[in-house]
Amino acid sequence: MKIIKLNAIDSTNSYLKKLNKKERLDDGLIVVAQSQTKGRGQMGSTWESRPSQGLTFSMFKRFDNLAIEDQFYITIAVSLGVKKALEECNIQGIKIKWPNDILSYSKKLVGILVENSILAGKVSTSVIGLGINVNETEFKQLPSATSMCLSTGVTFNLDEVLTVVASHVHEQLERIEGGDLLNLKEAYETALFKKGEVSVFENTNGRRFNGIVVGVNPIGELLLEIENGFLESYQLKELKMHY
Repeated sequence: MKIIKLNAIDSTNSYLKKLNKKERLDDGLIVVAQSQTKGRGQMGSTWESRPSQGLTFSMFKRFDNLAIEDQFYITIAVSLGVKKALEECNIQGIKIKWPNDILSYSKKLVGILVENSILAGKVSTSVIGLGINVNETEFKQLPSATSMCLSTGVTFNLDEVLTVVASHVHEQLERIEGGDLLNLKEAYETALFKKGEVSVFENTNGRRFNGIVVGVNPIGELLLEIENGFLESYQLKELKMHY
């Protein structure tokens, strides 16, 4: 496992993407920052982490033959890898909130940002960013957040957490190359937050409605069973879950 450690950086994802333009990177290369000033999340959101308390890192992954329409399986594999790593660290109540927020008892513990590069109609490389709340003990402005420490009462070694998470994520990503897509999808759907439960959702028009999370389709859209019994699919920007 090759790791580049930085004291401070704007974004580990941005750093890896720039580095990839300059040289050929090793598959599985990791960049970890003690402090990240412009951490990014899904849809332009930010990820805040306290220096030496949280863990922010990015992993570079190279693919040989991954179709564009299958790129959501990267998100699936990363989410499952993080889930398995956290469970190994004795974190309880882990669920995946579609598409890739990792929760512990309904509170956000990990954020994931996957950025793919396309070449000749295939996914050639992926930069996978992870922000993990590890030893933080308070979230004054983020009541829906939690940390590994708050979940267990244990103070964790950041390097050890990095090793465990990176190992499990890499292991799950290798399943994509092995063609194990169906089993990956089934495991992801089993771990989905609120699956099979009636939940409240809000669409882009501000209308709230009840729906039941059924799963995802192969391109990563959320499948909901709505009140009239029909199955509808939604992209990330089209839907918000209230819980």
